[in-house]
Amino acid sequence: MEAVEDIVIVGAGIAGLTTALGLHRLGIRSLVLESSDGLRTTGFAFTTWTNAWRALDALGIGEPLRQQHNQLFGLQLTSTISGISTAERQFDATGARRGHEVRGVQRRTLLETLANELPSGTIRYSSKVVSIEESGFLKLVHLSDGSILKAKVLTGCDGVNSAVAKWLGFKKPAFAGRSAIRGCVYYDHSHSFEPKFFQFFGEGVRFGFIPCDDKTVYWFFTFYSSSKNEEMEESPAKMKQFMLQKLGKIPDNVRAVFEKTELDNIILSPLKFRPPWEILWGNISKTNVCVTGDAFHPMTPDIGQGGCSALEDGVVLARCLGEALRDKQSMSSEEEYKRIEMGLRRYAKERRWRAFELISTAYMVGYIQQGNGKVLNFLRDRVLATFLARQLLKMGSFDCGKLSAS
Repeated sequence: MEAVEDIVIVGAGIAGLTTALGLHRLGIRSLVLESSDGLRTTGFAFTTWTNAWRALDALGIGEPLRQQHNQLFGLQLTSTISGISTAERQFDATGARRGHEVRGVQRRTLLETLANELPSGTIRYSSKVVSIEESGFLKLVHLSDGSILKAKVLTGCDGVNSAVAKWLGFKKPAFAGRSAIRGCVYYDHSHSFEPKFFQFFGEGVRFGFIPCDDKTVYWFFTFYSSSKNEEMEESPAKMKQFMLQKLGKIPDNVRAVFEKTELDNIILSPLKFRPPWEILWGNISKTNVCVTGDAFHPMTPDIGQGGCSALEDGVVLARCLGEALRDKQSMSSEEEYKRIEMGLRRYAKERRWRAFELISTAYMVGYIQQGNGKVLNFLRDRVLATFLARQLLKMGSFDCGKLSAS
């Protein structure tokens, strides 16, 4: 069976659903293929910086998400070696651009909000892409169930193991040498933490937490991996024990965040990134195919921009495709193909340097934050802490623009 679709989006994660909703707002239909049998909500939550809220407002879903997640008004960095706060930065909410808007957003809530805004039938679950081939002005998308889709536009939003990125010639993302344990703790009553983004740095570890609302706290813990850590991968109990031994000098109520987390709410994953030079020289788009999100620019989580940049990608791609497909009824197939190709080139040009900067900054910040040794620890705690805080805010101040160029 072969069906023809104008735009096929592979992956119903943040990037894929953002692209689909952006296109829908512009009156353009798309089909989202998701390999799992439902929305993938692993990861629990993520930090949404100002750039993410600008993208969410462009999509028209910023306000309902704001109502469900508390705004954070400061960033605090603390050394677990000394137990002393090394830097603190307030998120100024005044000024012409409303300052910085930062919140911890639960991943499930965001994905469900995006999905609920889409027309029925937009997402097709249990649809795994196994291969892609060319057919004139179309791409043939072969699925694991034997069906074939003909796509005028093919967008890969299918994560670090992207089939579309592979077709474009990208290599598999590189292992950063570190892993992350993530979790979420739910309080029966208020957790009593201030509305801040708390980060802690120790000898070879980095961790922190973000209050999402009055009863929910999302946390992360990153560390250098070794063969000794492999036995933890299938055991949340061992992950928890490992973390508790590495927390260092922290207040009891902070330690309790990790102690109170149920084992079912803990996951571990290796940290991967795409070397930034591949972003400069690789094919972000080719003919009528492109990539977004982690399929495009997987990065370490050290500046909290993975999910935020995926939102940016979706808005920019929808805008570029919207311009390309304007008045398409009067186009021939060849003209439509050429305009799609040019639209995807504009998207790639607009996103290339932004992705390069994000990946490079995240890697650099992670190296400094999680470095070990007396000299690096001294520089980080006494000299670089304020610089690191500024980098987080600088990367989060980007504006991807509106959905429509007009």
